[in-house]
Amino acid sequence: MKAHYLILDVDGTLTDGKIYMGPQGEAFKVFDIKDGCGIHDIFPSYGGRVIVMTARTSEIVKRRCEELKIKCLYQGVRDKAQKMHEIAAEFSLQQNEKGEYMDTAYMGDDLIDLPIMRLCEHTGAPRNAARAVLQEATFISGQDGGDGAVREFIEYLCESSLPRC
Repeated sequence: MKAHYLILDVDGTLTDGKIYMGPQGEAFKVFDIKDGCGIHDIFPSYGGRVIVMTARTSEIVKRRCEELKIKCLYQGVRDKAQKMHEIAAEFSLQQNEKGEYMDTAYMGDDLIDLPIMRLCEHTGAPRNAARAVLQEATFISGQDGGDGAVREFIEYLCESSLPRC
């Protein structure tokens, strides 16, 4: 396995990045079941730990993380690089010669994700991510955010460990 810690952005990565609002202001987010399977079943079965980090705060995201048994959820985080340093200290992660935290992967889609991407050994982006993110990513999914991009990244991270059919 290429990484044991997978940190995921939400809007535009786990979702399509759209915010659906009803007449009373209620918001809706759409999540992909394949991403959920990768997060809940595949990645943890190889000893991996999923962490969700998002700049927004949403009860919907909290509920989805509970459903997927994600114990580390950080919402309202605008400085994701600083939060990464805190996570690294908590889990005693070491940095390589490039200053990247070893054994970590991050997937995001927009400019706010660039600083944390530069701190992780493996980086992924949905195919519809911002151009600067696509240029920074070591893995670009063939799928858009919210449409199985996370599952593809998980399979990439686990490819040497996945069973062959």
